[in-house]
Amino acid sequence: MRYTLLAAAAATAALVIPQARAADLPPAVTDQDYAPVNLDEAKLGQLLFYDPVLSGNRNIACDTCHNPTLGTSDGVSLDIGEGGIGLGPDRHPGPTDIPEQRIERNAPALFNLGAKAFTIMFHDGRIEADPTRPSGLRTPMEDEMVRGFASVLSAQAMFPVLAQDEMAGNAAENDISKLVREGRITGPGGAWEAIAARVAAIPAYKAKFEQVYPGIRNGAPIAFTDISNAIAAFVAFEWRSDTSPFDAYLRHQGDLPAEAKAGLDLFYGRAGCSACHSGPFLTDNKFHAMGEPQLGPGKTERFETNQRDLGRFKVSNDPADMYAFRTPSLRNVLLTGPWGHDGAHSDLKAFIRYHADPVAGAATYRPQAIFPKGYVSTKDDWAAWNDPADRQAILAAVKTPPVTLSEADVDAIYAFLGTLTDPAALKGRLGVPTAVPSGLPVDTPVRQPTN
Repeated sequence: MRYTLLAAAAATAALVIPQARAADLPPAVTDQDYAPVNLDEAKLGQLLFYDPVLSGNRNIACDTCHNPTLGTSDGVSLDIGEGGIGLGPDRHPGPTDIPEQRIERNAPALFNLGAKAFTIMFHDGRIEADPTRPSGLRTPMEDEMVRGFASVLSAQAMFPVLAQDEMAGNAAENDISKLVREGRITGPGGAWEAIAARVAAIPAYKAKFEQVYPGIRNGAPIAFTDISNAIAAFVAFEWRSDTSPFDAYLRHQGDLPAEAKAGLDLFYGRAGCSACHSGPFLTDNKFHAMGEPQLGPGKTERFETNQRDLGRFKVSNDPADMYAFRTPSLRNVLLTGPWGHDGAHSDLKAFIRYHADPVAGAATYRPQAIFPKGYVSTKDDWAAWNDPADRQAILAAVKTPPVTLSEADVDAIYAFLGTLTDPAALKGRLGVPTAVPSGLPVDTPVRQPTN
């Protein structure tokens, strides 16, 4: 009799557990989760994305830091932008124009940024949709932000061209960097207008813009917002990612391996990962302090001597946001490392362990950053993390309860994360053009790293 009752209980549990798991899982992604894309606009954006003409010195394109062969990131913790040559870990300083410092934060991946759920951009969320603003956006430019950006993705695409260390160039070495340094961004004679004029002066681009945008065909000038809208359309189309094994599982069109299923149970259960990595894109798009080691120059003004990155606090001025950063989507996460807002982890399994209990993880953490070769920073990359007061402040900001994970647990979660890999999205849909209308060289792809 006792055996029968136990067997009945086990059978009941077998029925209940999958139902509870299904209730915790996100809905499957559908076409309704994305804004529609004009294919001709996306094709124009493809050319602009890979064209160095948008950078101050005409030597850096969007793909330099968001390359498809590097998971739409750059394969390093903190890259060097202006003054660098090459891609990813092989990027190195040029013979004369030496980079002034590393870029402050890790280059985020671009998957699914055309989805309606993504209304906030950058690690600190400094650009977000805000219908109360005339431009419909809240940005560091405040009320000077121009109208005409079709989406928050479009606005995000055009801020790197203003950044000295990313695309604009140093000090006053070109027409764009001079305008940026003078604070002349918008309006007649501003940096954005100067970049638009570069593009408009290329006959092939002018013809393509006239084909895509009726207003330009009827005589309106090519505006900077037209350029960014085309790039946003390309990013949205090229790297939509919803055909992974996990997507098939959510659509009841496929199963997952046993270890990945165990990882799924942990992710949506005891490990608590889904508390932040929620929804169909595995992000709540909110900000959390997770005690990530700080490295690099920090997010500071040029005149500041510290190397701190206070995260969301620099945007919100809310003490509760100290050292908090936006939850990243985990789509194709195995291929988007190094991980963390500054890429302090190049081992994803180590990052999973650290993330579960940052305070314990900090006690054993050893630097594992990947930097471009041949560049030695003039600043100590680990100055903030090695400062006892700074490290204590970073760890004190962590609010999530610690979770104990065994090695088998970590392996299982890692296996589950592998089911988020989408070969179609990684390959892209339009690909890398062999040439761009400016005639400038297109970056040579690098081999996709294995993890």
